[in-house]
Amino acid sequence: MNILQIGISVFVFIEFLNIMMLYYMPESKMGNGVGVFNDYLELKDNIKVNDFIGYLINWVAGAKLIFIMIGIVVVIFGNYNTQLFTVVALIISILSFYWRLYPAIRKLDKENKISPKGYYKTLNYMILSFVIGFSVILIVSII
Repeated sequence: MNILQIGISVFVFIEFLNIMMLYYMPESKMGNGVGVFNDYLELKDNIKVNDFIGYLINWVAGAKLIFIMIGIVVVIFGNYNTQLFTVVALIISILSFYWRLYPAIRKLDKENKISPKGYYKTLNYMILSFVIGFSVILIVSII
């Protein structure tokens, strides 16, 4: 197994854990659990929006499942170039967090709608570690 396959596999495993969290423990404050959003805790028992909230959570989990399945196929059947460009695609797609999601969660945190306070910083470091990790893997695999 080469370094690209290892990096993609680690990402697949972490995303698998996040999907399990979303499907089976969405109220968790770990991983991608939505329990960090104070509004979720209030809305999850609201009959008017409960189905909609559940749909959105499952939609996110399903979208993550697509990444996982593609990652598995690339690790098992992809050649070096496919794996290399998959890592590039993962870096770009993960960086998209800073375009829409980071500003939104930072705003929610500053409005005291996130618990624990400062969670947006933790999420920033987690996303940044993915980008740096994949960048290192990319550079090492090219050298």
